[in-house]
Parts: sequence; C-alpha cells; structure tokens
Amino acid sequence: MKRLLDAILVVDVESTCWEGSPPPHQTSEIIEIGLCTLDRTTLTRTQKRSILVKPVQSQISDFCTQLTTLTPDMFTNAGSLAEAVNTLKSEYRSKERLWASWGDYDRRQFEKVCQAQNVSYPFGVGHLNVKTLFAAAVGSQRELGLGEAFSHLGLTMEGTHHRGHDDAWNIAEILCRLLKSMRSEIA
Repeated sequence: MKRLLDAILVVDVESTCWEGSPPPHQTSEIIEIGLCTLDRTTLTRTQKRSILVKPVQSQISDFCTQLTTLTPDMFTNAGSLAEAVNTLKSEYRSKERLWASWGDYDRRQFEKVCQAQNVSYPFGVGHLNVKTLFAAAVGSQRELGLGEAFSHLGLTMEGTHHRGHDDAWNIAEILCRLLKSMRSEIA
C-alpha cells in the first residue's frame, strides 16, 4: 500500500473510565475519537473533528463525565466503533497515512477495543508517539503530560482538556512546532 505523505492524522481517544477498577462486566472502551489533520507541507492544523462512539460493553460513569464532559445522553445518536473506523478509513484514508498521538495509550486502546469488538484496526503500521518525541526534543529526562508540555512551551491549551477533538488539536500544535523546528535545523 502506498503511503500518503500529504497529511498526518493526529488522534486522541477518550474511553469509558472509573475512579477505580471497572464495575463487574464492564471494560474501558473508546467513546470519542478526536481527530486533527495536520497539513505536512504547510505544517498547519487544518481540521478538528469529534467522532462519538456508542459504548457497548460499559456505561459512562459520573467520574468519566467529570473528567471528559461527555454525558450518556450525548451518545443517543452516536455510531458504533465499526462506523467510526469506516469513517477514518474512507474519509481520512487512515490506513495510508501516518498517525500520531500523545503517548502510546491511543494506539494500544485502538488495538484492544478493535480486537474485543471484532472491528478492523483503522491505521497502518506508522504511528508517531509525540509525547516521546517531545521529551527527546526538549531534553527532558521523562515524558511530560500534555498540560506540562504546553507549560514548558509557555503556551495555553485550547478547548477542554480530556475532550478528544480539543486534545488532538493541542497535540497537533506541539507536533507542528516540533516539525517546524526540525525543518529549520535540517534546511
């Protein structure tokens, strides 16, 4: 399969969660796929989107709502994970493009939840861990949280932290800055 290098898909997922362990017969599953497309030529963010996914193996807890602002009634008309994956593949050509996230959680969560729900994995083999890249670029001895990274850069995050589309937008801003810096050093 030919790799498309015109854009990078920056992804952040939100999943059902609880203050402690999941209740019996429930498991953490993806409920929001936040997406920001990053134009690789101009190194600008071009689109921000939230794809809500109706949970099938768990319920949205009060803790989850407090953390993400996602409420159970927001999922009345939400699609399935399979529908969300089809959107990623057809509208964003996710199998052919590099995708990025803050850390490795999003990649592992996609793998786990897709397998559990018998849904095909929406991405190709290329995944960019922006959290690790940022730590290496700034010479940090440890990986930083997204908020810490913004503080390190003297920036303020946009939107609501722990909402997928806002976090993807913010991750894309850091990735744009890293790539611009690399470009100027190499050029």
